[in-house]
Amino acid sequence: MDVMKKLEILSNSAKYDASCSSSGSNRENTKAGIGNAAASGICHSWSQDGRCISLLKILYTNKCIYDCKYCINRSSNELERASFTPKEVVDLTINFYKRNYIEGLFLSSGVERSPDYTMENLVRVIKDLRLIHRFNGYIHVKAIPGADPKLIYEAGLYADRMSVNIELPSEKSLKLLAPQKNKADILKPMGLIKQSIMESTEYKKIGFKAPKFTPGGQSTQIMVGATDESDLSVISLTEGLYNAFGLKRIYYSAYVPVMQHVNLPSIQTTPPLLKEHRMYQADWLLRHYGFKAKELLSEINPNFDIDLDPKAFWALNNLDNFPLEVNNATYEMLLRIPGIGIKSAQRIVKSRRMCNLSYENLKKMGIVLKRARFFITCSGKFYGDKSMERLTLKNYLLDFENFDKPQQISLFNLRSDLFA
Repeated sequence: MDVMKKLEILSNSAKYDASCSSSGSNRENTKAGIGNAAASGICHSWSQDGRCISLLKILYTNKCIYDCKYCINRSSNELERASFTPKEVVDLTINFYKRNYIEGLFLSSGVERSPDYTMENLVRVIKDLRLIHRFNGYIHVKAIPGADPKLIYEAGLYADRMSVNIELPSEKSLKLLAPQKNKADILKPMGLIKQSIMESTEYKKIGFKAPKFTPGGQSTQIMVGATDESDLSVISLTEGLYNAFGLKRIYYSAYVPVMQHVNLPSIQTTPPLLKEHRMYQADWLLRHYGFKAKELLSEINPNFDIDLDPKAFWALNNLDNFPLEVNNATYEMLLRIPGIGIKSAQRIVKSRRMCNLSYENLKKMGIVLKRARFFITCSGKFYGDKSMERLTLKNYLLDFENFDKPQQISLFNLRSDLFA
């Protein structure tokens, strides 16, 4: 089979992996080398579904010994199989980079023969790129669960970012859909990567010359919608992974039906893209807004309202905290007001040192008052509805979300009030 045919098969097999962000690395060019993964050296291009397409994103092989029910590359599936050689991947990467097709490499793989055999080939690819071809562009490589820790460590010395996909949010789900995998094998390389990053950082702090180890950190991917776990289970796992392994990012992938199976959702259903979107929003609140998983959801409300973003959903479930006076509320509480983001909260804290803020002041700051006005007072004055009843507020927020959607203005049906 020629290389271009392999490329067609193995790039198509890699399309369901979402965790391919190329941010966070500071690997610079070296003398006589090619490529640059520093901040200015990575140029992102995004497809319509939001996925990064600036990287050569391929599997090393789609031959796999595992039979995960949700995976298109599972061993029991009848599809065309192919495997690259290390030299073929290296040549493709270098040639595509020189033609300005890509800015780096995202390399994953099915598990062919054994985890060690597969990981050895991945390591050989990235070592040849770095040492023989002096390639200094971005490289993201997947660690294979169950592989020898020495191989995973060696990969980390040459990759800018590594990831180990958890895929399913619980041990129960793994047993149901991927019985050949186990949680311990997945978490072990994540712990090794975290420890190696910490050691490299500490050596540098005390003045030793230590090799870079995955300067872009590590990430993982969780599939949503393939099993019946609650949103609370998923974001609790997310919170635990950030705390335990210091991950840079967690990516969420809406389950795409690739086969019919008694343990999988109906093949007729569409991918739960809105559920995936809500997970990303909740993830942002955990990382940047100071929320905890048990605050956003509870055993009583274990799932997000699909109609509302997680922050608005939390506010409606905690109306006893509102309305907040913007002139004396803490920065942490300002961040919890729907319509007020990090920059807006910072502007409020900075401006109120000069004077008491009015509603007009907030307008000039760019605060989204169509949402925030139901949850704040300005110098004691409330500008929302007199009734702070949950259903009423939800209807207001839903009306705002519908109103705020961009629409094409007609040039032939202009209303006089547009010029008022």
